[in-house]
Amino acid sequence: MNAPLEIEHADTPALDPAQLRAVFGQFATGVTVVTTLTEHGRRVGLTANSFSSLSLDPPLVLWSLRKAAPSCLDFQHAGRFAINILAHDQIALSRHFATPAEDKFDGVPCTHSTLTRVPCLEGTSARLVCRNVGQYEGGDHLIFIGQIEHFDVFGKAPLVFHGGQYRALIEHPALSPA
Repeated sequence: MNAPLEIEHADTPALDPAQLRAVFGQFATGVTVVTTLTEHGRRVGLTANSFSSLSLDPPLVLWSLRKAAPSCLDFQHAGRFAINILAHDQIALSRHFATPAEDKFDGVPCTHSTLTRVPCLEGTSARLVCRNVGQYEGGDHLIFIGQIEHFDVFGKAPLVFHGGQYRALIEHPALSPA
């Protein structure tokens, strides 16, 4: 793991976590399911909306995971992971991977990346298969950096999360033809 971020705490006022969560909820995000395969062949996956593009050259993405998450060690030791960008009609899949279960992949249509064997979900908007190239401390989360090795785009509208609810995209009225 890389060095922790140096954060100053001396003059920072205490912030109400519930209010801060509400503020964070005002930023609309896409919804992903991040998946990996452990060295023992166990498939691991979780719902995450803390995903972002990072760089085109080299092609990098980032996402974060709560350190206390049961699968945190699995992702720390994973050589690769897949970011499955969920489609607008995959709310049930998002909820499924957000709920603890012995085998979250049971009954879930997926394929495996031909080069890496990382599980990839079916019916998504897009997916990226990444090499796990760095992890950084970020408070109560770890920030994972992935170098994209392969990606697929399927042209489906994405699933969006805003204000604690799933949302659908519509064309902005200012962009509609007159």
